[in-house]
Amino acid sequence: MGNLSFLFLVFAAIIGFFIFLYFVPVNLWITAIFSGVKVGLLELVFMRIRKVPPSVVVNSLITATKAGIAITDEHTGEKRQLKTSDLETHYLAGGNVPQVIRALISADKANINLSFKQATAIDLAGRDVFEAVQISVNPKVINTPSVAAVAADGIQLVAKARVTVRANIQQLVGGAGEDTILARVGEGIVTSIGSAATHKAVLENPDKISKLVLARGLDAGTAFEILSIDIADVDVGANIGAKLQTDQASADLKVAEAKAEERRAMAVALEQEMKAKAQEARAKVIEAEAEVPKAMAEAFRSGNMGIMDYYKMQNVKADTEMRESISGSGSSKSKSKNKE
Repeated sequence: MGNLSFLFLVFAAIIGFFIFLYFVPVNLWITAIFSGVKVGLLELVFMRIRKVPPSVVVNSLITATKAGIAITDEHTGEKRQLKTSDLETHYLAGGNVPQVIRALISADKANINLSFKQATAIDLAGRDVFEAVQISVNPKVINTPSVAAVAADGIQLVAKARVTVRANIQQLVGGAGEDTILARVGEGIVTSIGSAATHKAVLENPDKISKLVLARGLDAGTAFEILSIDIADVDVGANIGAKLQTDQASADLKVAEAKAEERRAMAVALEQEMKAKAQEARAKVIEAEAEVPKAMAEAFRSGNMGIMDYYKMQNVKADTEMRESISGSGSSKSKSKNKE
């Protein structure tokens, strides 16, 4: 029993020692003391309890202290060194503490006015504050996609531009990003090419596009400052004006054809209507001719017409037909009758 109790005590002591080292990072405390950073053991313990990695806060504080980073106290307005509470608060807010410290050091060495409050705000806004400082020191080149525009003479031009920008630290919070810059530059290129009299004028002096676009102040309200806009390439596209004219002519032709077809249909309808009227008139004539024999029979019965009168009428009719045949009108009538 004695040996088991001793082993249990040893095991418990080892576990307790590691738990103590976890909650009380003595090595980190000693490193901070020798680096000139005042950090209490209780502060490190409270960091563990609040689930804040002490190594992240202390190492970042050591780096800032060695780099001589100082911040302005909000209450007194005086310069002071960073405290663990400053970094711990930013970490609990979801910020990237090492990145903020690196950005502050980089900005301080480049003589860029960047306060700790601005850096933390930029970081919490979701932007890479260290990259922003780098772009402020070393401007960034953004290549625009191909932008197609049509000059006044109807020729399409496809242009590509390179935009050199520098980060505007003061506008990083609430300022628009690269997409807005690209959209504004593309709009400026389209406007500049569209206002050109001919496409040849654009090809001869592409720098006019850069000057016109740059003069419009496209970086207003963005997180960048545009340093220059350079036209990298200009290619000739399709003849949009000729294509539009061809399409218009084709549309006019279809309209004319439709109107002509409408007139033809109306003419055909009128012709059919006239044929129907002619047939109706012919039917009336035939109906009237059918009444002649009846009238003659009635005249015979009533005694108003004799047999000699009938023969005389037949002789006149035969004589008339003979004369018509001699003059040629009879053949044409007979032919027309045959055709009918």
